[in-house]
Formats: sequence, C-alpha cells, structure tokens
Amino acid sequence: MAFLGKKLINDPNDVVTEFIEGLVETYPGLQYLDGFPEVKVVLRADVSSATYDKVAVISGGGSGHEPAHAGFVGEGMLTAAICGDVFASPPIDSILAGIRAVTGPMGCLLIVKNYTGDRLNFGLAAEQAKSEGYKVEMVIVGDDCALPPPRGIAGRRGLAGTILVHKVAGAAAACGLSLGEVSAEAQRASELVGTMGVALSVCTLPGQVTSDRLGPGKIELGLGIHGEPGAALADLQPVDVVVSHVLNQILSQETNYVPIRRGSRVVLMINGLGATPLMELMIAAGKAVPKLQLEHGLAVDRVYTGSFMTSLDMAGFSITVMKADEAILDRLDAPTKAPNWPVGADGNRPPAQIPVPVPPSRTTKNEETSNQPKQLSPLGHILEAAIEAAATAVVNLRDSLNEWDSKVGDGDCGSTMFRGASAILEDIKSYPLNDPAETVNEIGSSIRRVMGGTSGIIYDIFCKAAYTQLKADSHSVITPLHWAFAFEAAIAAVSKYGGASAGYRTLLDALIPAVSVLKEKLNAGDDPVEAFVLSAEAAVAGAESTKHMLAQAGRSSYVSTDILASVPDPGAMAASSWYKAAASAVKDKYRAS
Repeated sequence: MAFLGKKLINDPNDVVTEFIEGLVETYPGLQYLDGFPEVKVVLRADVSSATYDKVAVISGGGSGHEPAHAGFVGEGMLTAAICGDVFASPPIDSILAGIRAVTGPMGCLLIVKNYTGDRLNFGLAAEQAKSEGYKVEMVIVGDDCALPPPRGIAGRRGLAGTILVHKVAGAAAACGLSLGEVSAEAQRASELVGTMGVALSVCTLPGQVTSDRLGPGKIELGLGIHGEPGAALADLQPVDVVVSHVLNQILSQETNYVPIRRGSRVVLMINGLGATPLMELMIAAGKAVPKLQLEHGLAVDRVYTGSFMTSLDMAGFSITVMKADEAILDRLDAPTKAPNWPVGADGNRPPAQIPVPVPPSRTTKNEETSNQPKQLSPLGHILEAAIEAAATAVVNLRDSLNEWDSKVGDGDCGSTMFRGASAILEDIKSYPLNDPAETVNEIGSSIRRVMGGTSGIIYDIFCKAAYTQLKADSHSVITPLHWAFAFEAAIAAVSKYGGASAGYRTLLDALIPAVSVLKEKLNAGDDPVEAFVLSAEAAVAGAESTKHMLAQAGRSSYVSTDILASVPDPGAMAASSWYKAAASAVKDKYRAS
C-alpha cells in the first residue's frame, strides 16, 4: 500500500533553500549568494572574484545527496557548490552566478558528474563564462562500475568517487597551480576511481509517495543516486557476500573500469546512502579492507567511512576504490576546512552575516549592440535574410518534425523548435545585425528564453561557442572562412558537452558534413556563396543518412532499429532545413544585388 513518506520538513518545494540556510548557520565559513532562493550557490565566505588569486574549483548538481556538494566547500577543497532542486541539475544562471562570484584571473575548474543534464547545463554556463572572458575548464567524472561498457554516449554515471576528485583538485588549487595543472590532476584522479552501490530500500522524495519497488528480502545492485532502479535485483545476503561482489565488479579485469592490478596501492571509501547506520558502514569497511588485501593483493593506504554522497533516505552503501600513489595521497592528506571532509582541519571562521551579492555579468552591451541599427550594412541585410529564412523553414517543418519524433522520441521536437524559431522571428527586429558576433549571441538568448529540453540547451551552446569564436576574430572583418571556423567551434562545443559525434544519429550528422564541405570549398578558393550552397546539400544528405544509423544518443537509443530505419532523425532534419534555407536566402540576396 502506497503512503507519503514521513519527512521533517515544511513545504516540499522549500527543502533546498532551508537546507542551505541551516548549513551556513552551522558553518560560518560558508555563505550563499544573494538572489536566494532562485540562485542556490554556496561558496567560501572568504573568497571574492575580485581578490581570489588561485584557481576556483566548482562543482554541484541536484540536491538530495548531502553532504555533497555544499558540505565540501572550504579552503583546500571546493570554492563553490551549485545546488539544483532535488535530483535536478542546477539552472544555468545559478552556475554562472557561482563562476562569476569566485573566479579570479587564475580561472576556474568545473567538476561535473556524468549526467546529461549536468553536462549540458554546466557546459553552457562554461561557454557563457568563456565568452565573458573567464578562463574555464571542465572535468567530467564517471566512476560507475555497475554496468558493462555501454552503447551510446550516456556512459558511466558520476557517483561518490567524485568527492575524491574534489579533494585532489582542491588541494592542487590551494598550492597555487595553474588552471591547466589543476584540471590535469582532476582528470587523472577521475580515471583512477571506480564506484558501485547497493540499496536496501528506495529513497522517498519530499512530498511524494514511498515506493515499495524492492519488496521484502531484496536488494538492488548497481544503483545510481537518483532513486532509479539498479542493474540487478538480488536476495539480501550477509554483508561479507555483498562486499565481495561489489569489489569483484569494481576490480574486474574484463571490464577494466580502473587501472588497478595486484600490487597496486589504493584508497577505499565506504559511503552511506542516507539511511544506513554508521555501525553497518563500519562493518562493511572492516570486511572490505582484508578482502582487498588478501583476495585482490592490494595495499590499502587510506579508508574513509561515512556519508559523502547520499540519495536522500536510501538505505544502503556504495564502495569506491581509487588507485593511489604518493601524489594522490599528498592531495588527499592536504589540510582542508571543508566541513564534511572526514579529516578537515578546524580554524577560526568568523561569521559573515551579510549575503554575498550576485556579481553582474561581464557582458556589456552598448546602444548599437542592443538594438537593430537604423541603417543596415550590406552584410546586415544578408544576415537578416538568412536568419528569417532559416527560422521560417523551421516553423513550417513543425508538424513533420513532431510526426518523426513521435516514432523515435517523445513527439515534441517540432513544437520545441517552433518555439525557438518563432522567438527568433519576433526578436530579429532588435538584433544588432551589423555585428555578426553579437547577432549570433542574441539568437542564443532568444532560444534560451523559450526553448526547453535538451534541444534548447544544445542550440544555446551552439550559439555561445560560435559567438566566442567570432569575437576572437573581431580584430578583422568577418570573412566566410571566419564563419566556417565559428561553425566548426560551435559543433565542437555541442559534441563536447552533449557527448555525441558523427554517426550517433543526431543533428551533428547534418552539421558536420556541412562544415567539412564549407571549409574544403573555401580553402580551395571557390565562390563563398556556392560553397555555402554545396555545404547545405551536404547537410541535407547527412540528415537523410540518419535513417541508416543506430541511435547512440537521446531517447532514440531506446527505440528498435526497425522503427529507426523508417524515419530520419528529427533533430538532423531540422538542422539541415534551417541551414539549407539560410544558404538559399544568401544566394538569392547576392543575385538581387
């Protein structure tokens, strides 16, 4: 019988806000940004972007995993943590606010768990910050060892091993290393760590019904941290058996998740998932150490036991094993004032009662870049025609996109793209069309305002990366080749943060052939307009070819190959449509002139 889970809360919608309020009352070395509760950012009370002279280390994600991530903010660890709603990726504006608040001239490193929402939101925030002049790097952690190497781009989930990456990166930053050096140490740490979880119960979200999915006498092996089902359901076994199974999975030589072999030195973390008594965690730790030593031939240098990355009130634990050497151990042993690191150093931390104000964006716009100029240049007229044609093509394709998407996705691709295209047609009257870079940036703003879901974020990332590249070329006149470079940079950013590449059955299968042909023709000295038209033909052919591809991204990856073969990828068709329409408009405009 289903029933509401018991929680010591007020309004379920306020749990994250009230958690942060209690956190900063408990640990005066921490503070939050003003703009609360929309901007849920916890940061070191002693750090300001105006004066901070070290690399800022920022992480975050959905709430419900406490003490992760805010409990690991402190000198020697994280500089700021961005808190989303329960199990929801934090919004881009919050991530940007955190970056602006703590990032000085040394730059910042974003440490992101491998979930699509986190990758995209943090990725778009990184691109926005770069366009504002900040130095930003991002390391994605996927330490999950529950499943065989997956098909597609989802990859290994980010679990409790992420906390060890936080510690390594934070200690490296505290030593004054450069952004590149801190990023390299974090990346190396992420490649040395593996985690697997075991659940005895399902977590209950605030204000929601408690699930009885497991039933009596059952456990789930290989779960994530958001209440999703595990990789397998099994009978409850003595902890000896469970620990052996988990360690064998993490250290399997067949899957080779972590580069740990007999004779390696390792660090062990036993992590409670929220409702597991410390007694049971210590029992698991006491069994894991000798198994690592005797059965796997490993030297266990450090053991951390407690709750590091939970899943609300879930009963169970995860085990993390990390390959260690002197460099890793030095970082893990380095002092930190992060309140929930188990060996954190204490110190006098005077309270800071006044919330830190939200820093303004570095993006400044003058009168000309905020509004369409009274007199358009020849390039401005061409840009206007191309944008109008591209957006109109997407508007007209709405029903076809929805029909295709109903077979391979959730049926709303056309409606989503329609909203973005309609906003562009409405906003174009205020675009600074004589300035190509700022116009591309404004297109991204229009998209961000109305387009939801993955498509909106992807196109916003696309525009932001193109804008950044065009701004880098602003010392000279924007040439067709500069457009090609911007296009290429935009595709690279979408691939980086979304994880897809050629052949994954996405919009990139239309755009990658297009930019390849465009660069080839321009470098050969061909007429730029004809090069654009030929590249549009490549985009259309690429989109059509998606019928023959196995989906490796998005909801289509769950659809049978028979259904996929009957329709092209909607996202690729949308991209080829607007690209072709823009090329035709440019050609017609040149003919008319």
